[in-house]
Amino acid sequence: MKPSTNRMINRIKSIYMFIHENGTVTTQDLVEEFGITPRTIQRDLNVLAYNDLVESPSRGKWTTTQKKVKMTS
Repeated sequence: MKPSTNRMINRIKSIYMFIHENGTVTTQDLVEEFGITPRTIQRDLNVLAYNDLVESPSRGKWTTTQKKVKMTS
């Protein structure tokens, strides 16, 4: 796996864990927490949403779904 792909996977996993641990968060919360651009956060959230791991109950807010997730390191 390319190093850039590995970084992206780790970042997406970290974003998921942050949302899971904090409940409902805003896109801006994620931008501030991870220090990356809103566009990058949105792309990562789209990956998570496509896989039914997060949902947006209202515009700009995100929460995890009830889908079971097996976390590996």
